[in-house]
This record gives sequence, structure tokens and C-alpha cells, in this order.
Amino acid sequence: MPTTYFISDHHFGHKNIIDFENRPFADVDEMTEAMIAKWNAVVRKEDKVFHLGDFSFLNKERTQAIVSQLNGYKILILGNHDRGRPRTWWLDAGFDEVSEYPLIYMNFFFLSHEPMYMNKQMPYLNVHGHIHGQKYEGRQYYNVSVEQLDYTPVSFEQIRDSVVVDEEQA
Repeated sequence: MPTTYFISDHHFGHKNIIDFENRPFADVDEMTEAMIAKWNAVVRKEDKVFHLGDFSFLNKERTQAIVSQLNGYKILILGNHDRGRPRTWWLDAGFDEVSEYPLIYMNFFFLSHEPMYMNKQMPYLNVHGHIHGQKYEGRQYYNVSVEQLDYTPVSFEQIRDSVVVDEEQA
């Protein structure tokens, strides 16, 4: 049975992100190889991956080379660094679907690049990226930036199980 995964903010080809976010890589080539390996270690060909933005700083040919190595059916929600290129560019680069806007998944999960405003009374969860090593407090947010996940996509079940309220009393 296929699994659905989430991740964001790979910043493929972005040399300065290594220093900005204190990533444990010597250079962009090592970062690229490690992040592809971590993706493919969990994602199978039949799985689905929502990438929540800021995928690549590279040209189309080099971005296409990376996308083609990644397992799964890949859906990109454009991030702030992706928006300089049209949807068709990303589709040509190999993504199966591209959205310019946040998506609602399973009627409960708001998928967006940047965190959305959520208050404690809202019965929803915002799965997002953009803030890299930072984390918003509260059960309304789940940051899937690569820095939060050891550069490995996280499954829908892992996210769901981490936010489901345990009603059982001790």
C-alpha cells in the first residue's frame, strides 16, 4: 500500500544554506547526494511525496536530474524561492503536480510553505516548512523543513500520530 510523505526546504544547489542553517555537509554536492539518499531510503516508487517548497536553486536541467532520481509521485507546493519560475517550469523539471497555493489534505491538514495563522480553537493542523530550524509552539503546527527531519521525508502516519490527542486518563 502506498505511503504519503511530506518534506520541504531542500534548497538544492544553495551553497549558503549550509552555513545559514548549520547543515552538516562540506559542500553542495555532498548535501545533494545525502538528501537524495535519505529521500530514497524511505520513499518507494509507488509512494506520494508533498514537497512544501524551496526545492532547488539550480537551472532546469540540473533540477530535472535531481527530481528524476527521487522516488515517488512528487507534488510541489511553491515556496518563496520557487515562485520566480512558473508552474510549467517545475512540471518540466519533473514534478507530477505543482500548486501555487496551500492545499487541504484529508480535510484536516493545511499544507503550505510558510506557516499559516492558526489559533488553539481551530481544529486543524498546519503542515509547513519555511522556518527551517525554528519551530512554532502548539499542536496546530508541524514543521517539515529538512532540518527538523534529519533530511528525511516524514510519513502522514507519523504526523497524524504525533498530533492526535490521547483521550485516555491515567
